[in-house]
Amino acid sequence: MEDMKDSPTSGLSRLEEQRIILSVRQGEDHGARALVDHYKQRLFSFLWRVVANHSDVEDLCQETFLRAISSIKSYDSTYRFSTWLFTIGYRLALNHIRRQGHMTTRTELDFDQLRDRDGSHPAEVAESREAARLRSKVWDAVDQLSPAQKTAVLLFYREEMSCQDLAKVMDVPVATVKSHLHRARAKLRELLEPVFAGDWQKLCILSEEVG
Repeated sequence: MEDMKDSPTSGLSRLEEQRIILSVRQGEDHGARALVDHYKQRLFSFLWRVVANHSDVEDLCQETFLRAISSIKSYDSTYRFSTWLFTIGYRLALNHIRRQGHMTTRTELDFDQLRDRDGSHPAEVAESREAARLRSKVWDAVDQLSPAQKTAVLLFYREEMSCQDLAKVMDVPVATVKSHLHRARAKLRELLEPVFAGDWQKLCILSEEVG
């Protein structure tokens, strides 16, 4: 069974989250708004990486929240709300990809462009530019993963979900989740070897073992 500890990325304690969910179950609009405000950026970021089309992602986010809130009474509070929300979003995204018949090509870069600022130290500017370049290369590589591998990587590393949570979101056994992560890391290592030249300390996503 899922433990009751707080998620490192949640920003809400389990108690606060459950109070909000109770208010939603009681039909209070402010509770629904609080859930949307808290999770919208994380959900959008996840779906954007999977689907890659801005207008489609906005529609998927809206549909995910509508389904989650309208069926809130079926939410099992032994799991984190984020696990349940991302489960709904992931399945909607998969259905969308299947209907499209192909992965959408990303048409815009979602990293802020780092600009020179008056008073910035030249070394700091150079370091920032290098960090932005490396992030861009990493996301280009992530975009080449399969939907399942990409989902596993995003939720494991960015949302800090456990393999057990991932198994619930993706509706697969834990062993399959670990296989997706292993293959994704191998693919990323292959794609990014020319970029990092073996210095994987710059990229923890490829140097950490999956438990």
